[in-house]
Amino acid sequence: MSITRTALPLLLVSTLLTGCAGLQKSDWPTCALVGGVGGAGLGSIENSTWAGWGALIGGVLGASYCWVHGASEQVAVAPPAPAPEPAPAPPPKEETIVVRDLHFAFDSSKIDSRDKDKLDTIASKLKAEPASTELDISGHTDSVGSDAYNQKLSDRRAHAVADYLVNAGVPASSIKSVEGYGESKPVADNKTKEGRADNRRVEIQIKRQ
Repeated sequence: MSITRTALPLLLVSTLLTGCAGLQKSDWPTCALVGGVGGAGLGSIENSTWAGWGALIGGVLGASYCWVHGASEQVAVAPPAPAPEPAPAPPPKEETIVVRDLHFAFDSSKIDSRDKDKLDTIASKLKAEPASTELDISGHTDSVGSDAYNQKLSDRRAHAVADYLVNAGVPASSIKSVEGYGESKPVADNKTKEGRADNRRVEIQIKRQ
């Protein structure tokens, strides 16, 4: 027996094992079948030389099948799942909504129809708050008029806003205080038209537990 015919089976086994190393176990029979059929076809020739080369070619065929399908198995591996989105930051413990440019008529605390959309938006936000949230509503004026007059006017306007919010669905139990401060807490210069407009305001302080 020639060295070539002795070495060829070993070469066949080595080639097949190398090619099939990357496959799942379920693919091994197919891998071996491809090599066996290819080798048997050529090895059936009654020529020892062709029989040896048939074994070799059969091994190459089987190994080729293994490499192609082994590579496809590796490519098909699913990528890792994306990291979860971070949780949103909790709202602050305290927040103040400043309502400016309310269209109160002179010496009036009646809510103007032009301000309903603005107050409805605020009411929707407050209705979404937890039941434990507390609200403090305060009214403020500019410096035009006497201190006593502005004090009463700011108080009436603060109550007008509070009543509107309650009628819009904000729980009355969440409103802990409604108070007017007149002109005592300005946020801008009362000497200018713009400053006085900034000082005429209603503030809604939100306190979260």
